Amino acid sequence: MAHLATVCPVWARVAPDLGPLPLLRRADGFAALAEAVVGQLISISAAAAITARLTEAGLMTPEAILAAPEDALRATGLSRPKAGYLKAIAAAGVDWDGLRALPDDQVIATLTALPGIGAWTAEIYLKMALGRADAFAAGDLALQEGARLMYGLDARPTASALRRMAEPWRPWRAVAARGLWAYYLRAKGREGLS
Repeated sequence: MAHLATVCPVWARVAPDLGPLPLLRRADGFAALAEAVVGQLISISAAAAITARLTEAGLMTPEAILAAPEDALRATGLSRPKAGYLKAIAAAGVDWDGLRALPDDQVIATLTALPGIGAWTAEIYLKMALGRADAFAAGDLALQEGARLMYGLDARPTASALRRMAEPWRPWRAVAARGLWAYYLRAKGREGLS
């Protein structure tokens, strides 16, 4: 936060009011990516409910996903495409431990080569599961809306505009994301990410 406050007067103004920012970390591996897939384009509460049902059914490992019939996956609340994505990811044989040693761009390239994984999902995994300090999911709508509110913009910035805006925040863009989510939460009274 000190870096952000140094490079940007807006961050300098709002940072003291944000309070301690939650770390938002998860153990890396298949389950973390599965949670990110579940959370694509649905609300925090819906994603949490589906993840809880998957966990209760013992369906958070590649082996369990591969062995489960599609009906069992759909019964947890997964859409047909997301059930298919999880099966394909489970079958892909990802070297989860090996991802830890790769640079950010290679992790993103590895993950986005998987079915159903776009930049947002890969960047969320990079930030939350691998704890990378500069990971930044510029396509996240809550980040975009948080930036709009914090900077007093007329419109929510696009992903590319938010990436440009975030360049000076390097190498701490993951901290900036946590700050934008916290700002969004305070402004809207709801969470931007689980």
